[in-house]
Amino acid sequence: MFIIGLYVFVLALFLGVEVITKVPPTLHTPLMSGANAISGITIVGAISSATAAAMTGSSVLAFIAVVMATVNVVGGFLVTDRMLKMFAAPPKKNG
Repeated sequence: MFIIGLYVFVLALFLGVEVITKVPPTLHTPLMSGANAISGITIVGAISSATAAAMTGSSVLAFIAVVMATVNVVGGFLVTDRMLKMFAAPPKKNG
């Protein structure tokens, strides 16, 4: 069973690299928003896993998953906000 899981993981890794490298820069921000949604789901699943696990390696991995997904979500929202500010109209000067 471990070998099948490892096989699927390696195939997903190669497929992910191929898909991401083919994305044009104009689609980067919408895809990042989608990735933030997926990371939000990862956070919920990792918290659920952490609460259900005994104090073993599973709970440590779940905690690491929560931290990494949270960093990904926060960073993604910051980058998306910065990109959207680039397209905002400049403020009008009074005077």
